[in-house]
Amino acid sequence: MDKNLLDLYSDYLLSSFGATTATGLSALLDGQVSHDQVTRFLSQTDYTSKDLWHLVKPAVRSMEREDGVLIFDDTIQEKPHTDENELICWHFDHSKNRSVKGLNLLNCLYHAGDVSVPVAYELVRKPIAFCDLQSGQVKRKSTVTKNEMLRQMLRVCQQNRLRYRYVLADSWFSAKENLTFIHQDLKKHFIVALKSNRTVALSKEDKAQGRFVRIDTLSWSDATPVQAWIKGLNFPVLLHRQVFTNKDDSTGILYLPCSDLDLHVDAIETIYQKRWKVEVFHKTLKSHTALAKSPTRRVRTQSNHVFMALYAAFSLEWLRIKQRIKPFALRSKLYLKAIQQAFQELQRLKAA
Repeated sequence: MDKNLLDLYSDYLLSSFGATTATGLSALLDGQVSHDQVTRFLSQTDYTSKDLWHLVKPAVRSMEREDGVLIFDDTIQEKPHTDENELICWHFDHSKNRSVKGLNLLNCLYHAGDVSVPVAYELVRKPIAFCDLQSGQVKRKSTVTKNEMLRQMLRVCQQNRLRYRYVLADSWFSAKENLTFIHQDLKKHFIVALKSNRTVALSKEDKAQGRFVRIDTLSWSDATPVQAWIKGLNFPVLLHRQVFTNKDDSTGILYLPCSDLDLHVDAIETIYQKRWKVEVFHKTLKSHTALAKSPTRRVRTQSNHVFMALYAAFSLEWLRIKQRIKPFALRSKLYLKAIQQAFQELQRLKAA
């Protein structure tokens, strides 16, 4: 990998406010890097999660801690006007409760102290095209589920000897296979969210007798979590109900199982609150790294553009720590500087 060209391209993504193209980068550099050089950089090799890890590894080693957390979540970058392929296709968006056309990206974010770094990712690919018998429409499907992707990413984090204590995720990744893998195979702890229709047993005897009840029917104490056995798991968890108020003044409820039986309620809520860091990361990725603004049409170059955007987001996070400036403020500063230079050039041309 050409590290110099990677840095140039990722800086270009961070400093651009429109479409990002090979021609645009070449023009920005006054032809010092040609259009063809940029095109070859994006199209000759498949850049993957392994390459991202090699790039961020020194930074991670400098800030990792035993109480670090791994946060998993996926996001969809809509691309409604791009030609459909195995990468850019229709995915179900849980936040909108409908399918949208775009890229579906699963991220693993490492968070320790005040720093969040992407350490693994997977793009959801749907290479199998089939005809839906009910609608008659051609649809696509993947050969691997996102839960299987998550477990593989955890295996890689383990192989990379990443230091962490907890895995955090929302209810879409709280499958019993994931929880068993985290607790029994990796010997790590989890705090995740459960849907209200999940069932639990309140004692070993109830579990043995098959007496399971829905978690939304339990009697709850805000101060004391319930020890319970989630159906399908052979080990107990602490189950806490967190009630909160949304921005529209409606009441929200989170059901949080924690495999660390020594934690108090405050600690469970404090640790799970760190899950929000991945939402912030996804906002940064979409708002500040030109994730959606790749004009490329080939699967490889589209995939590599996502890789570059992830690296740009990492660079922006490191710049935030170094300069003590938030990403939005930094981008605003860059935008103002660009306008000032354009204004000065316009004044010069008018005076000539």
